[in-house]
Amino acid sequence: MATRLDRYFKKQMQDPEIRDLVEKELVDLELGIKIARLRELENLNQTQLAARAGMNASKISLIETSTRNVTLNTLARVAYALNTRIKIEFVPVKAKKR
Repeated sequence: MATRLDRYFKKQMQDPEIRDLVEKELVDLELGIKIARLRELENLNQTQLAARAGMNASKISLIETSTRNVTLNTLARVAYALNTRIKIEFVPVKAKKR
C-alpha cells in the first residue's frame, strides 16, 4: 500500500532535474556507505579510524555522510587505514533523454 510520501516521491521522480539530483546524491552516498561498512568490518569506530588515518573523527564522519570534495589523498589515507586500496573505475551511465 503506497503512502502519501511514496506517491509524492514517485511524482517528484518524474521530473528529470529532480531525478538527476537524487541519483547524484545516491552516488555520493555510496562511497561513504562503503567506507562505513569497511570500518565496521575492521571493528573500528570513527575515532579509531581517524587515528589510523591521521585525521580527526569529524572528517571521517563527513566522509561517511557527505563525500563531496574528498581528495584522492584523503581517500588513500582512509583506504590504507582500512587495510584496503582504492580502485577507480569509469562506468557507462544510461543515456539521458533530452
